Amino acid sequence: MNVVYEDNHVIIVSKVSGEIVQGDKTGDKPLTEAVKQYIKEAYAKPGDVFLGVVHRLDRPVFGLVLFARTSKALARMNTMFANGEVHKTYWAIVKDAPPQQEGTLTHWIVRNEKQNKSYAYDREVPHSKKAVLVYRVIGHSDNYCLLEINLKTGRHHQIRCQLAKIGCPIKGDLKYGAKRSNPDGSISLLSRYMQFVHPVSKKEIAVTAPLPDDNLWKTFGKL
Repeated sequence: MNVVYEDNHVIIVSKVSGEIVQGDKTGDKPLTEAVKQYIKEAYAKPGDVFLGVVHRLDRPVFGLVLFARTSKALARMNTMFANGEVHKTYWAIVKDAPPQQEGTLTHWIVRNEKQNKSYAYDREVPHSKKAVLVYRVIGHSDNYCLLEINLKTGRHHQIRCQLAKIGCPIKGDLKYGAKRSNPDGSISLLSRYMQFVHPVSKKEIAVTAPLPDDNLWKTFGKL
């Protein structure tokens, strides 16, 4: 487990693809349990360790996940996320470049719970929620394109769904139209940066996730 920031109130780890943030029906050990075990051992904590889940990352996605270590931090971070005060930047590798070098995507997304999939529409439809993201192309390799993405809303599978809608599915994301899977089962989406004002100390916190251990990611990391 890769801890990129920690103090008495929050801890931020860099998740690898395949890890689940919270327990689910698979029964696989979630990241929450690994982080609790780390805190228990690192700080010789007796009894149960408090750990609050503030947000999640999809299982096949890499990158930064923030947890609260105190109830005070959990309540404040929940409010900050709800108010858009936590700024997250994602990197996505796509096969086909978007039509413009940068732009804003606005769609209306409908989540299908049974399929665990979301569908994007160009106009408002029943049960849809507005989804907005801003992207820009920040790199090219021989066959792929690297996008930097900032979310303006937080919808289910939003980045995956909206990029697929414009014909730019994320590399390896079979669920949203990629032609081939990645060998490790990941999709090429990384929660790269996170910046926020600390909920207790009020200091500005800014962290960067390491790149996945993959030659294509490393190629883009050198750009």
